[in-house]
Amino acid sequence: MDGVFRALADPTRRALLDRLHGRNGQTLTELCASAGMTRQSVTQHLGVLEEANLVSTTRRGREKLHYLNPVPLHEIQDRWIEKFERPRLRTLSELRRRAEDTMPDPTFVYVTYIEAGPEQVWQALTDPELTAAYWGHRNVSTGWQAGDRWDHVRTDGSGETDGGGTVEESDPPRRLVLSWGPPDGQPGDTSRVAFDIEPWDGIVRLTVTHSDLADEAEQAGAAAGWAAVLSNLKSLLETGHPLPRAPWEMAPR
Repeated sequence: MDGVFRALADPTRRALLDRLHGRNGQTLTELCASAGMTRQSVTQHLGVLEEANLVSTTRRGREKLHYLNPVPLHEIQDRWIEKFERPRLRTLSELRRRAEDTMPDPTFVYVTYIEAGPEQVWQALTDPELTAAYWGHRNVSTGWQAGDRWDHVRTDGSGETDGGGTVEESDPPRRLVLSWGPPDGQPGDTSRVAFDIEPWDGIVRLTVTHSDLADEAEQAGAAAGWAAVLSNLKSLLETGHPLPRAPWEMAPR
């Protein structure tokens, strides 16, 4: 938490977060242009924000995209703000919700650090029995290769699915990209989930990017769901046991 407060203490870094809040997924060139600063200066500030886990990055071809990671800010809000100002903030939040008709970029990015190897994390994302243990659904595919079908199958014995889609990219144990839609989805109902697995100082940094979400409500649902599922995944890989509760009940569908 100290690193987050240090990162937020600089007005330039706060301005960069504001720009990412306004339009998520910007390149370094775009951020430099809007900030009116040199690439070196912006790179240094982004490095501090990444170290504080306030900014996460993903690759799109040769481009490096920067995303606001809201998790540390939510922790500050829960601990230092909401419990003191809950009634007034709820009123302001409702007023803001009514005033905002559109969301610039309905993408959610979540970053977590897991004491495990990349191969273990890849297996946890693709093995039916492991996903059943921490997600409450079996992720099933014929091979987890690009173009393969995958399904999010219930563990209640019914054999019914709560959606699925196509494996768009598969680069084990580094990157997995899935299209994701409901079983009876219509055109436009499908979103996209990318899992980026990176070695990070002896552990693994897992970045989940859920894009093409329909609206702010769906983005909020994805935020709650991924926080629950990935916390359970982390617990399973680090301790051998999932969390005592069933976070998959809030999982993105």
